[in-house]
Amino acid sequence: MAKSPSPQPSLASAAQPAPSPPWVQAVAQALSPGGAVAQGITGFAPRAAQQDMATAIANSIHATQAQGASSQLVVEAGTGTGKTFAYLVPALLSGKRVVVSTASKTLQDQLFHKDIPAVCQALKSTANVVLLKGRQNYVCHHHLQRALEQGMLPTAADARWLKRIRSFAQSSRTGDKAECSGVPEDAAVWSWVTSQQHNCLGSECAHARDCFVLKARRAALEADVVVVNHHLFLADMAMKEEGEAALLPQAEVIVFDEAHQLPDIATNMLGDAVSTHQVLELVRMAVVEGLSHARDAADWHQVAQPLEDAARAVRLAFSAVEGDKAQASKLTHAEVLALEPVYAACQAMGQELEVWVGFMHSLAPRDAAWQKLYEHSADLLARWQHWLGAGEATASTNVRWVNLSTHAVQLCISPLDVSNAFAALYAQEPRTWVLTSATLSLRNSLNHFALRLGLEHSQHMLLDSPFNYAEQALMWVPENIPMPSHPSFHEKLCETLWPLLQASQGGVFFLSTSHRGVRAIGAQLRAWVQQHDLDWTVLVQGELSRGELLQQFRSAQSPILVGAASFWEGVDIRGEALRLVIIDKLPFATPDDPIYQAKSQQLQARGEDAFAQLSLPDAVIALKQGAGRLIRDTSDWGVLVIGDRRLVEKPYGQAIWGSLPSFARTRSAQRALEFMQARLAPG
Repeated sequence: MAKSPSPQPSLASAAQPAPSPPWVQAVAQALSPGGAVAQGITGFAPRAAQQDMATAIANSIHATQAQGASSQLVVEAGTGTGKTFAYLVPALLSGKRVVVSTASKTLQDQLFHKDIPAVCQALKSTANVVLLKGRQNYVCHHHLQRALEQGMLPTAADARWLKRIRSFAQSSRTGDKAECSGVPEDAAVWSWVTSQQHNCLGSECAHARDCFVLKARRAALEADVVVVNHHLFLADMAMKEEGEAALLPQAEVIVFDEAHQLPDIATNMLGDAVSTHQVLELVRMAVVEGLSHARDAADWHQVAQPLEDAARAVRLAFSAVEGDKAQASKLTHAEVLALEPVYAACQAMGQELEVWVGFMHSLAPRDAAWQKLYEHSADLLARWQHWLGAGEATASTNVRWVNLSTHAVQLCISPLDVSNAFAALYAQEPRTWVLTSATLSLRNSLNHFALRLGLEHSQHMLLDSPFNYAEQALMWVPENIPMPSHPSFHEKLCETLWPLLQASQGGVFFLSTSHRGVRAIGAQLRAWVQQHDLDWTVLVQGELSRGELLQQFRSAQSPILVGAASFWEGVDIRGEALRLVIIDKLPFATPDDPIYQAKSQQLQARGEDAFAQLSLPDAVIALKQGAGRLIRDTSDWGVLVIGDRRLVEKPYGQAIWGSLPSFARTRSAQRALEFMQARLAPG
């Protein structure tokens, strides 16, 4: 049932709407027992909280139309509420043009291929629904032709996949790579056969008439409902700010599902980044174009070599510098300037890139493809040099930092506050904005989330999960284990949990806050499984793709999956297949994270508590997401283990504890073991 919203002095309430039209009244009826959705969708179970949410959304849509002013509704809908149907039913019955944005392409596909068709059929809606992704998700005929002509792919597997992609492009209606069976979505070959903004020839392309991207965008502009992801929505938002053509239609209703991810995604998307990977990809594209259509211009491999060497030297320079900080995955701008060998390598690459730009400029008059390559080269040079500049005039509004991956260096500029950008978006024209997730609140308040996204005049709604957590699950916080900072923490945690792991007989998610933790836990569990001669499958993130790990987890007899951040959310495994979820530590941001550092300094300068305002709320959201993997249905059961004593023993633990679902709770290893054994006992 709906909780009464807590007092929110900083957030104004929206005005009451005018008398509701018939379609608003029909929303709750459609989701009621015996309603259209119950009659049309097998297995649908009506829920009061779902009807409350749907009615609130319908009233917000009506209020926008009646008052000619935007309305903003923020809804935390606990797991099992059925929030997808709760926003789809009013959106479809309203007859308004709608954009639904979710957190990932996987969720996009589920909405488009499963949820929306089911609701449309139940409501007898004839709405025109279109799925729209970023251009890198669609086969590009021009780049596919170039790859086929060049014919020198890195591996034999890439060459086989290229043939499949060619056949797919010839028969596909959409060109969406997710529909190309037999070729992994993360295969390197996709970068050869898809386009990006900087290398798309637009109307000058010989394949413009057949372009999958243009077809998808034209369809989206004419659609009643467009399904996108947050990255694409924010890319569209950034393009409009720069005066470029819009990707999305002027919708009257915007729904952000999985809205808890918006602040972090916006921090990345509304900033800027340039990387050594982009430089190497630029060189690759130029070499392919040169070998195909400009062999007379140069010895292409010889021309490319200096820039390729310089880009790789930058990554090696970071690896070569000694010290824990230099080995971290993120560094600040100031730290890079202080590391002389690193800064020198970055400057050297800038110089090689400048030479490259001059060469590309000489080829630009040949045709549109070379003009695009020149413009992209010049853009990368400008952004690389801008980031390296010693001055930081905009330090109060953004932060410059470095993100290191295994093979690349990314120079990033990120805004410290995205609320103003969103507030400007809400003010553009009257629209209904709905932001929902299962994890938005802190201490039963949505204020923190709302203020991060400029929602100063939003209505708030908190809806409890229909699950009986106290009966279905037990949360155990072990006693007598070291603090998470102790060198032997993971070893002692695994020793403490081993009896429960044995009792569970698999069906385990072991979630860590770090990849180092994943490796340590995975190695220890595998050693013990082998030592005890158990027929268990231990799956460790990093050894296979996320999709492959989940597929093996679902098919294995006794699986244990050890994973980091990407497994804390967006995974839905129901029933006894997942009966034990373990979270090693409270997911606080690392203190040396450059964005966290900069935001903390900004808050401290204003006399505010950075831990309470920044670190604690983010940790609560992340922990709620991880804990949410366990109970996904009314018949599910299981044990949640949080191996961090601070949850119980530190004063701030009460705020986290109180924000979690109402699991039965214990610190007794024996009680956790008995709970597991009783549920698994025959009969």
